[in-house]
Amino acid sequence: MNVDKILAISGKPGLFELKIQTRSGFVAESMIDGKRITVSMRSNVSLLSEISMYTHTQEKPLVEILRAIAIKENEGPAISHKEDNSKLLAYFKQIVPDYDEERVYPSDIKKVLNWYNMLQEKGLVSKDEPKIENAESVKEQVVKEVAKEKEAKTEAKAKKKSAKKE
Repeated sequence: MNVDKILAISGKPGLFELKIQTRSGFVAESMIDGKRITVSMRSNVSLLSEISMYTHTQEKPLVEILRAIAIKENEGPAISHKEDNSKLLAYFKQIVPDYDEERVYPSDIKKVLNWYNMLQEKGLVSKDEPKIENAESVKEQVVKEVAKEKEAKTEAKAKKKSAKKE
């Protein structure tokens, strides 16, 4: 399962695939309808490979949870995220028996199951070991782009100031 370039964008429904980076952010494609959107660097964006859920002993990476669902469902669809909370909690308890009930809310479980079903429809779920080795390089690349953008703005301001003095 390779989720290195799959994003969750705060305030936007569903998941997005990172396509290209621009000067002011990046372009992402919705996994729901295939529409492309431009996302600024100010948006709250999370890579799925960096999201974790609380357990009683440690934080468990989302990729491992998605893999556990894929194993349980034999890479088929999971139950709908629209089921009532008691069914969702019982189902999730089978997937992650030691999840922290006080810090993982039903809304979190709904989101995970919705994301799993989206990824499953696109053929992106697998029972194989998770592949997240490129997540750090993607994150580093985004950080470098932000730094370049800030540097370019600073240089532009400096040039304007020096032009005004002349």
